[in-house]
Amino acid sequence: MMRRVLFVDDDRAVREALGQTLELAGLKPTLAGSYIEAKDHISTEFEGVVVTDIRMPGKDGFALLDLVQKADAELPVVLLTGEADVPMAVRAMAAGAFDFLEKPCTGKDLLAVVEKALENRARVMEARFSRAAGKRGDAAARILVGSSPVAEGLREAARRAARSGAEVLITGAPGAGNSKLAEVIHLLSTNARRPFVKLAAAGLDVEALEAGFAQAEGGTLYLDEVADLPRPAQFALIELLETRPATRLIAGTYRDLPGEARAGRFHPDLYWRLEALKVRIPSLSERPEDIPALFRHYVATACEQANLRAPEIPPEMTAQLMARDWPGNARALMSEAMRFAMGLEAGEPPEELGLSERMAAVEKSLLAEALTRAGGNATEAASALKLPRKTFYDKLARHGLRPEEYRD
Repeated sequence: MMRRVLFVDDDRAVREALGQTLELAGLKPTLAGSYIEAKDHISTEFEGVVVTDIRMPGKDGFALLDLVQKADAELPVVLLTGEADVPMAVRAMAAGAFDFLEKPCTGKDLLAVVEKALENRARVMEARFSRAAGKRGDAAARILVGSSPVAEGLREAARRAARSGAEVLITGAPGAGNSKLAEVIHLLSTNARRPFVKLAAAGLDVEALEAGFAQAEGGTLYLDEVADLPRPAQFALIELLETRPATRLIAGTYRDLPGEARAGRFHPDLYWRLEALKVRIPSLSERPEDIPALFRHYVATACEQANLRAPEIPPEMTAQLMARDWPGNARALMSEAMRFAMGLEAGEPPEELGLSERMAAVEKSLLAEALTRAGGNATEAASALKLPRKTFYDKLARHGLRPEEYRD
């Protein structure tokens, strides 16, 4: 939850006392003694609330309220008033103030109003983020390429993990892209604007782990190959998960983590905590129909980075790519795409691949692409390929393709 409070009061003693009250309650106060000091903190991106005294030298609390209303009318402002200022504060609420408190106020009363205002701000910011994500397509749709049911299952798993807010364990074969999926989960979460920090677990000491938590505070810390985390850091991580809840942990591994726990090399309490929410990345061999789209994506990315014109990918090459086992998964396919984009010699296709297998792979790829472009509309896809409807369905059945799996 957002925990920031901009507290503005020209009385230093009041400012520091109530600032300490906010801090002891787990909030993050920013203290300012005037309108001038406070104004630079006001923006549509401010993930918190404003508490301000009404009477201050120079521009007062009403002027600050007016500034906030112009910058972001949905940013809550709580006014601190003297007894004589209560009627003015009531009018200010009609003008957009969130609430007011009469001075001197107790810490309990202040915290109650601030917590209510923070909840309101959190709902506003989450709604804004959701609207923005809807306009640009969420991170899962943009980054996790593929139209197969397996790929869509992975995207949905990432979305569910992001919504949960809990620790996540990402598993998969070497080269599957654990860190990329961790970043997608972070981008899908309500803390997407907060830091995303990646650390290699191997050799990580307690001090470096604590520093990583601090750096990622409010966002996400990703530990790569968590099975290699040294024993002292494993104990420290268990405690940090309890004491630093503002930082979300995502861990990745290619190893057999249950086996590591049974063998005593990985702390069982930490394992069970991570095991509660696990996302497995399928190997490329489990979704060969996604290989053409992934390869095109990697080629386009490589060409963009090198300022090169994207070359045409011949159908026979697509067939060769789909026929390979890809033990290195996405990382190996990405390397192949980079070589192709640079005009370098590609890896050799398997020698046992015959003409019929190549032709079948090409045909399946073209059918899947047509269904993807048509959004699962079989009639439209058949027309695009200039195939009679019956012939098109026969080919779909031969390759195990189902139009409904390509519909939005």
